[in-house]
Amino acid sequence: MNSQVDQTPHLLRQRDQFVPRGLVTAHPLVIDRAQGAELWDVDGQRYLDFVGGIGVLNIGHNHPKVVAAVQAQLHKVSHACFQVVAYKPYLDLAQRLCEMIGGKEHYKAAFFTSGAEAVENAVKIARAHTNRPAVISFRGGFHGRTLLGTTLTGMSQPYKQNFGPFAPEVFHTPYPNAYRGVTSEMALKALDELFATQVAPERVAAIIIEPVQGDGGFLAAPVQFLQALRELTHKHGIVLILDEIQTGFGRTGKWFGFQHAGIQPDLITVAKSLAGGLPLSGVVGKAEIMDSPLPGGLGGTYGGNALSCAAALAVIDAYEEEKLLERGDALGKRLREGLLQLQRRHPEIGDVRGTGFMLAIELIKNDEARTPDADLNQRVIDEARKGGLLVIKCGIYRNVLRFLAPLVTTEAQIDEALQILQAALARVLN
Repeated sequence: MNSQVDQTPHLLRQRDQFVPRGLVTAHPLVIDRAQGAELWDVDGQRYLDFVGGIGVLNIGHNHPKVVAAVQAQLHKVSHACFQVVAYKPYLDLAQRLCEMIGGKEHYKAAFFTSGAEAVENAVKIARAHTNRPAVISFRGGFHGRTLLGTTLTGMSQPYKQNFGPFAPEVFHTPYPNAYRGVTSEMALKALDELFATQVAPERVAAIIIEPVQGDGGFLAAPVQFLQALRELTHKHGIVLILDEIQTGFGRTGKWFGFQHAGIQPDLITVAKSLAGGLPLSGVVGKAEIMDSPLPGGLGGTYGGNALSCAAALAVIDAYEEEKLLERGDALGKRLREGLLQLQRRHPEIGDVRGTGFMLAIELIKNDEARTPDADLNQRVIDEARKGGLLVIKCGIYRNVLRFLAPLVTTEAQIDEALQILQAALARVLN
């Protein structure tokens, strides 16, 4: 600890005075520096960061390869706007991602700034390709805070509030949830019913789905469900969009979540960990679909910024050179086993779930209905912070505690986090 122990209260008052309340900060902290899976606040207190900028920092804070790539690019071109002139980092990144996702198929990529922009542009591309208006998304899904993103999002609070009217021709259908008894068969039957009662499949441009719901509670779509969805969209000429914004770049143990199901989507959206903390998003998809909008129909002044593209290329290199996919998979197994041990001690942990290093626990009241307990979840989060661990909540009832630690986290840091979590649970439940 340093001598300036009063910085945090002052800065939090500054935040309250000049930042609107609608922009929530999960933890009452102001950070000063970060490295790997750790960060330090302005008062010198160290924390394990198992939030990672909400899945943005799979490669960790300030990875040296990313820092070096950005510094080198800064001396060349920081920004030029791709709609004015092209630059090599954009072109190289487009090629890397198309080859990574499309394999031998012809894919193309367009870059933007935020995940919500990627989602909006994916819908535009799908509508241009099909000349159809409707889009189907899933209950519990999260696709951004723009008007269309909020409409696609399958949660009412806090995202929809009084922000309507929302975008038309968007329909929601149930997402599989094994813990709550929603099977793949039930979800597919509900989709068939949606086609029969609300929108005919020949009017649907796209179905958008997260292979593992992020903000919706770390629910993984079963392999057979994604495979059935792929068959159904082929049958009806519907564009299948995989929202890989949170699941992408090694979070689930593979480059992308859809790869667990062995399917090939038409379009995928990427963002978050793509550029190691710099703002960058994209849509990557089959060339004939990506080419559907006429010239000028896609773009954005900051989209595919040169610094961000250089960072993304360094991220991909680091993943390959440091075998971070394999590392993330091993860390996920270690964390899962620790969480399962905690579940055996505490019946209030109703479920341990997730894929790869994208894991969560669902906190419930100890009753027959397994009632979601958002209050308990918040108290555990607060107690964990006091012990030096940062985590955040998710789920439609906000009773799910999620873990998004960087893939460069050490085994010792996993064990330390589990010890802190155990102590937090003991304090809250005793």
